[in-house]
Amino acid sequence: MLSSEFTRFCPLADVPVGGKKAAKINDTWVMVCNTNDGLFAVSAICSHQDKPLFNGRVRNCKVTCPVHGARFDLKTGEPLDLPATKPIATYEVRVVDDWVEVCL
Repeated sequence: MLSSEFTRFCPLADVPVGGKKAAKINDTWVMVCNTNDGLFAVSAICSHQDKPLFNGRVRNCKVTCPVHGARFDLKTGEPLDLPATKPIATYEVRVVDDWVEVCL
């Protein structure tokens, strides 16, 4: 059964437009990115070799893995470049009372 519970992630002020923040929710590393197209929550771990995505560049609703250069669509999690062939997880995200909340 899928959970529909949201967890407080961080204050919205911690992720201004153009910013990102990674944190663990339960045992899952999540990265929230604030783009011109809105907030997105995705896995903070690359699907290629389980490397962290946090230091990757976020541009045009895409995150680039800093290790091997694979890019992922923040909206869908789909890989856009090799060597990644599997998507990263995406999560529902919302803002409540100036807090970013994520649903795993």
